[in-house]
Amino acid sequence: MKNLMFALLVVCGLTACGIGNTNTTYERQDIGAQGQVETGIIVDMLLIQTAGTSGVGTLAGGVAGAAAGSMIGGNTAVNIIGGVGGALLGGMAGNATEKALTKDTAYEFIVEKPNGTMISVVQSNEMNLRPGDRVYLTRVNGQTRIRSRVRTYY
Repeated sequence: MKNLMFALLVVCGLTACGIGNTNTTYERQDIGAQGQVETGIIVDMLLIQTAGTSGVGTLAGGVAGAAAGSMIGGNTAVNIIGGVGGALLGGMAGNATEKALTKDTAYEFIVEKPNGTMISVVQSNEMNLRPGDRVYLTRVNGQTRIRSRVRTYY
């Protein structure tokens, strides 16, 4: 019973794996890191769907399934077979759950730099950026983000 309760807690913890970082959220290690800044103009944007898996859902589902399946009863062989089958089914269910929880929308922005080259940046759009907006392209630790060049003072 303790194994089942632990497995259920792990699966419930998956709900904390929802939507990831936004274009206004930085990783802790990026604070204070020097970045490169360029300018550009958004020439196009497209709404896209994002989804990703880290393997946590598959692992947690497998653990939960194995714990539940091993409690089928009977003899040791039945418990082992139930545990393996439960792990497989739980892993598949956990993977599907994680994909559903991490599904989100974002935008692909096409930005033209002053030298005429164009780049694509995929990010969220809390800043309500639109084609024609003049933007800064900030690259920190390999991640490029765009933000409006309109100054906002707090």
